[in-house]
Amino acid sequence: MSETQFLQLLSQNQGIIGKVCSIYCNHREDYEDLFQEITYQAWKGFASFRGDAKFSTWLYRIALNTAISSFRKRKPNIDFLSEIPDTVTETSTFEEDEKQHLLAAIKQLNEADRAIIALYLEEMSYQEIAAIIGITENNVGVKITRIKNKLHQILTNGKR
Repeated sequence: MSETQFLQLLSQNQGIIGKVCSIYCNHREDYEDLFQEITYQAWKGFASFRGDAKFSTWLYRIALNTAISSFRKRKPNIDFLSEIPDTVTETSTFEEDEKQHLLAAIKQLNEADRAIIALYLEEMSYQEIAAIIGITENNVGVKITRIKNKLHQILTNGKR
């Protein structure tokens, strides 16, 4: 595949990178750095992309692995974005205030749970999530139920 094909596929799927960055980053500068690092990692790995999976699935895997790796390296202070980047608001049906609370709650989850719930919120099937994360479909279902319960606890305990 050529550079032109890569750039076209990346352009069509850049929202994936933006969504992953918004879940793992607290500051605009970190968001931009991670976006660039994911793009670089995708470019480095593009030669090995065989097309066995959809490009979007492959890109999610790279984005999540890069974000988790980056997150582990720097152990950030937890403070929340004052606003959600456009890439998240375009696809969400929540009201603005609810989006802020949900994003804040998601950021309190561990990195693996963040990855799973991000894919779930993208309305991916359990099969697609399992392929990206590398676990069984049944395990995806169990984890999503547990993550929903955690988010419910965070959101209800956080409301006054």
